[in-house]
Formats: sequence, C-alpha cells, structure tokens
Amino acid sequence: MLHPLAAPNYADRIGFAHLTRQAFEGVDLLPLREHLLARIADGTAQAGEGLDLSLIAQLMGEKEAGLVIQSEVLSFHQLFRTPTAAPKPGLRVLALAADIDMGGNTPIEFLLEGSDIELLTLYVTKTTGLPDTLPEHDVAIVVASDSDECRDVLALIEKAAPHWPRPLLNRPELIGNLDRDKLYRLLAGIPGLDIPVTAGATRAQLTALAEGRIACAEITGELHFPMIVRPRGTHAGVGLAKVDDAAALAAYLAERQEQEFFVARFVNYASPDGLYRKIRLAIVDGKPFACHMAIADRWDIWYLNAYMAFSEEKRAEEAIFMQDFDNAFAARHRHALDEMSRRVGLDYFIVDCAENQNGELLVFEADNTAVVHNMDSPVVFPYKPPQMRKIFAAFTAMLSRHAEGPAKAGIGSAA
Repeated sequence: MLHPLAAPNYADRIGFAHLTRQAFEGVDLLPLREHLLARIADGTAQAGEGLDLSLIAQLMGEKEAGLVIQSEVLSFHQLFRTPTAAPKPGLRVLALAADIDMGGNTPIEFLLEGSDIELLTLYVTKTTGLPDTLPEHDVAIVVASDSDECRDVLALIEKAAPHWPRPLLNRPELIGNLDRDKLYRLLAGIPGLDIPVTAGATRAQLTALAEGRIACAEITGELHFPMIVRPRGTHAGVGLAKVDDAAALAAYLAERQEQEFFVARFVNYASPDGLYRKIRLAIVDGKPFACHMAIADRWDIWYLNAYMAFSEEKRAEEAIFMQDFDNAFAARHRHALDEMSRRVGLDYFIVDCAENQNGELLVFEADNTAVVHNMDSPVVFPYKPPQMRKIFAAFTAMLSRHAEGPAKAGIGSAA
C-alpha cells in the first residue's frame, strides 16, 4: 500500500531534451562528459549528474557503458527533477520510468518544453520498486514502454495503481497491449483500418519455412511471400527486411544471430506516383495530431532516411499535409482513428501509419515512447514549429485537465 505523499527528495539534472537537442545540433558533448567524469572521480558528483553522464554516453554511441552508469545511479537514487523555466511551476508531473536505454521511456521532456510544468521522474526498478512514500505531485503518467525489459516494472506500477493518490495516466495494463503481436488483435475488425497480423516466429520455424518443410500458413494464417521479418525487440528498422521468397529468407537468416523474430505480410502502400508516404500521428486525449510525413521511394521509411531536408518538393507536400490535416487525412479516417483510440485506451500514444492502395488507414505500429520533438530547423521546416507547439499545448492541457480531479478524467485515466 502506498503511503501519503511527501515533499520530494529529488536530484536535479540537465535532462533528456536539452542534451538530445545539443547532440542533434552537433554540439560537442565531450567537454561536458569529461567534466562530469572528473566530478565522479573526486567524489563531488550528484545523482542527477550521474544520470546526465549516462545519457551523454548513449548519445555518443556508448550504449552499454551508459546503461551501466544509469543502473549504478538508480541503485541509490530514484527521483530526478527537470526544472521548468517558469519562476513558479503551474503543475507538478510525476513520470514513472524504467531503467532502460534512452529510447525506452516516453521522451516527455520534449512535450513539456516551454511550459510552466515541473517534471519529476521516478525510476522504478525490479530491485528498488516503488517507494513507500510518493513524492508530492498533481498528476502522474507512466512513461515506461511496452518492451520485454519493462514488463516487471509495469507490473509493479499496475499493482500500486488502484491506490494511487493522484490521477494516473497511461495506465500500465494498457501499455502492454502495444506489443507488435498484440496490437493487431486489439485493432482487428475496425472498418477502414488495415493492420497485418504480426506473429512471433522462432529461428527453427523460419529455417523450416526457408527449406520448404512447412508452409507460411503454419506460422499464421494470412502470411505469404513477400513478407516482412525483423528480430524481436528491435526498433528503428534494425534487422528489418522484406523477403520475397524462401531463398531470400534463408539468406536473411544466415546474416542474423537472433533466435526470435516477428513476421507479417508485406503491404505495398506505394502511391500512384511510386513514392511511399509514412505518417506519424500523436494521439492526445483521443485527438489525432500530425507529427510528420516521410516521403521516399522505398517502403522501409523513417524520417531520417527520407531525406526530407534535401527536397523542397517533399517539404511542401508535408506542409500541406499538416495544414489540411484536420479536414483531410483526419476527416477521411475519423471513424477508424476514433475506434483505434477507444480500443488502445491510452491518454497519449504514437501511431506510425500510411494509407494502403484501397485508401484505408494502414497501421504499422503504435507505442508510447516514439520521439515527438521541435528540434528541426525552423529555416528548413518553417511549418513544423507551429504544429509541434499545437501538440505540446494539447499534451499540457490534458495533464492540467486530469490534475483538476478524477471527475473530469477521460480516456484511460484513473477514476
């Protein structure tokens, strides 16, 4: 049972958004890293500085070293503050995070940029769990992801959720539904929405398929070549491939070491002009917002490999997409988006999607940790800052509305 709230014993840190923005803009983080290492060496470093050092290491490509530092810090301190620029915070938000790499928790700091909200982040680990006394806060939100590494943490939060003293958003039991092999079941049968069945497959099964000893349908009914295959637990296109036949699958397996994979039928979502358009949406309090549209001549798009910054034509199309979003894309798919939001039930989540060749909403994945940011150059992307501010304003308004009391709570919130 959670005890009453108490004054927070937090450690200040520079934080995720500030350090990530510096890395994105090409700032050399090495001097700061050396400074923090020196403070650790002479015993004067604070816990927040240790967490900043962990993030800097990850941003510099030293993921394993960064995670070791993070785990060491979290073994003796769990609560951290990212201060607001406002003289006096208008709201105090408690984010419940997991001890995982920098992409494994919702990057909530970006969503709060420019607001008067003070962010406290409480890291929940399998060994330390939740503290008996929670820090004082107005509203809490679970930011740990649906990944395998977070399952124990989500279970700990779920056990405490019925007794939470403040509104608790993004309920832990709902986050688990975002797994690739669960989401399609959750969204099955929604009119106007296409989501391929994503099935888990072992290396032994895929080897048998490549050798012709089993058929695609023995893994999952709708599976056929060409198919999409990726190692289980990977993101951002790591290990993602389209295999056209058994020989291509055998070649793929020869290059991979993993034992567990996800497979799904390939959907050709190319537009009539031969280009692929992949869209990221943020769903805030049930309302969809456009985050980006990546346009490329390849199916496996994410924003960086679409090279949007180098094409004025692509950016012009993305600008129109954002400008007309409510009356065009969102209007075309209103019923599918509304029903998806209702079934997912989270207060905030991200959807990567497109339109298939029948004009349906094609859903690739949904999660609660994809990055929504305002780091792109306002000179190159002048249409983006207003759109990002619109998303951030919706997010902070949602937090404020829930903090006013459970009587006004909506989708997925604590009652």
